[in-house]
Amino acid sequence: MTVSIWQQAHRRRELAYDVVVVGGGIVGCSTAYWLSREHPSLQVALLEAGALGAGASGRNAGFVLQGTHTDYHSDTRRYGTRTARRLWAFTRANRDLLVSELRGTAFGWHSDGSVTAAGSDEENERLRASVSALRSAGAPVIHLDASETNDRLQASGFHGGLLVTIGATVDPLRLVHHIAERSDADVYAQHPVRRVLWREQAVHLVAPTRRFRADRVVLAVGPSLPTLIPATSAYVRPVRAQMLATAPAETPRVPVPVYSHNGGFYVRQLQDGRLLAGGGRHPHREAEATDTDSTTPAVQATIERYLHTYFPWTPPLEIAQRWSGTMGFSPDGRPVVGRVPGHPEGVFATGFTGHGMGYGFRMGRLLATLVADDERPKSFDLFAASRFEAPEAAAPHDASQTRSE
Repeated sequence: MTVSIWQQAHRRRELAYDVVVVGGGIVGCSTAYWLSREHPSLQVALLEAGALGAGASGRNAGFVLQGTHTDYHSDTRRYGTRTARRLWAFTRANRDLLVSELRGTAFGWHSDGSVTAAGSDEENERLRASVSALRSAGAPVIHLDASETNDRLQASGFHGGLLVTIGATVDPLRLVHHIAERSDADVYAQHPVRRVLWREQAVHLVAPTRRFRADRVVLAVGPSLPTLIPATSAYVRPVRAQMLATAPAETPRVPVPVYSHNGGFYVRQLQDGRLLAGGGRHPHREAEATDTDSTTPAVQATIERYLHTYFPWTPPLEIAQRWSGTMGFSPDGRPVVGRVPGHPEGVFATGFTGHGMGYGFRMGRLLATLVADDERPKSFDLFAASRFEAPEAAAPHDASQTRSE
């Protein structure tokens, strides 16, 4: 492709900002929002390789849930009671900030609760065992037996469930755009960052048509982070999620978002009657450890089989759309936040393990504090990359059955 003199001059121009945020998903847009709100004197730019929300933030089911990618009982065994409780509180704050800071009608906010449905007796016992600990942590939860779960969801075959009364849903793409619009950041879509250069205590970001200079940078680019910062390769790996949407059902039957089978499947019914369903990775783990944006017959068949088995009224519904998206999974299932090794003016966040909507808005506030105030917020240690310094802590785990967003 040839270049005109006008385009050439445009490319040579370097734009200067106090902070540049790279990544136009829920975390990057939220960081730009909080920088604008709490540090209005800063000049902020938001760079996105494609359109805002083009990645996982615009391809998920739009669940805004509390807790991590797995059930609370498993979290307490893995992380300890104190850490599990703090993670729940962080995601509860994320949910509450979305309500208090933003106009929910702009992005389809509904908060009618959510159900984690058990696909086995063993999963149901874990859900039941978590109730008292969750309530002591301030979580409004109710355990449902098998008949209550199936009646509530107009389903068949679930062994029980956990109703969280504050679970919510959104239109995730509209949410991302709403947050970006409410920030004062200069937004540059279609600006993929090809290189990050660290020179004279400043950061230079090279995109195909522009260069940017900033005193500080926030990298919120999900699983592609290691392509810009190779030293972060141990913190995140790509995992593909696949979803489908049915034609509208005549009447709404699934009143709240549903997770089941250890987060291996998830279902939501939209106001117009369409059903969204996703997951199904666990029988196809190796094939789904990829960043390729495409659906596969095997995973799509697994999702359909699940939908028709547990929601036996769905077989007549035609499949209207299929899609996929790439998520960043961390070694231990918790997001990873840190300063770029050797370059404290750079901050990164990655590895949300399919739960970005549950963390993203509150995480943006944490990152804004970290980069603007040059201090560690109170919640920083929950996500600090330094936790992987011990060799045994960095051992990867199979997160293929964890939740999607």
